[in-house]
Amino acid sequence: MARRNLNDLLAFVTVAREGSFTRAAAVLGITQSAVSQTVKALEARLDIRLLTRTTRSLSLTPAGERLVRAIGHRFEEIEAELDALTALRDKPAGTVRLTCADHVLRASIWPRLLPLLREYPDIHIECDVSYGLRDIVADRFDAGVRLGEQVQKDMIAVPIGPKIRMAAVASPAYFASHPQPRQPGDLTAHRCIAQRQVSGGLYAWEFERRGRELDVRVEGQVILNTSPHIVAAALDGMGIAFLPEDEFAPHLQQGTLVRTLADWCPPFAGYHLYYPSRRHPSPAFSLVLEALRYPLRPAG
Repeated sequence: MARRNLNDLLAFVTVAREGSFTRAAAVLGITQSAVSQTVKALEARLDIRLLTRTTRSLSLTPAGERLVRAIGHRFEEIEAELDALTALRDKPAGTVRLTCADHVLRASIWPRLLPLLREYPDIHIECDVSYGLRDIVADRFDAGVRLGEQVQKDMIAVPIGPKIRMAAVASPAYFASHPQPRQPGDLTAHRCIAQRQVSGGLYAWEFERRGRELDVRVEGQVILNTSPHIVAAALDGMGIAFLPEDEFAPHLQQGTLVRTLADWCPPFAGYHLYYPSRRHPSPAFSLVLEALRYPLRPAG
């Protein structure tokens, strides 16, 4: 019996995962028109509609959902096995896709991966900067990097840095005209630089002292959603900002920012690299994992 060509199934699964013909075409390296025609041909061959298309949206039909559940993971298994074959090469190769926030990429991940990339030119790294909690399985990332308390329970989590603390800071000029808060509740009388979350809501600042936890919803003239801009606004005297302390470290050392409420900011689990427990790591991913693992291996 003649074997079926699986390209149409791969195209369909990619469209379903990406939620877009355009993004699927970019992943597959073909034109959007080719992807659309391939999926239409699959629907004609099966004599059933798999996708519901409108001018603004794309969704799976019940049949489409069933097909993705049945075969989607099969392609992942094939890709994992192909990646595993690189162990038989003289040098590891392949692409490792990570999702992480901007600061941890600049301050921690990139400096540790740079020597690896120079030593292994056949390893490729793709980093997606995102402040939301991406679904790394659905979005086909090899791993994500988030604070330890944000990692899902069904993931393998590996620490890539020490414990961290949050810090509430403002410029000396701001505190020259506003008394420093004595306790978190005093923040409601201050101008604060609020942070918009990916979910759409504003982040409630979290404090703790001697087992007592407090969440404070702050207000101010400025709302931002990325840490570099929050730091810049604090330096410009726009109010009190609240981020992991390493975001402010050089400015605290230089005295251009002043810390407050330090006794309400205990250390907690720092950044972790996390990945699905059922996924077999490729040689390239294993090297990335060892390069990022904390504590770092001693030199030599």
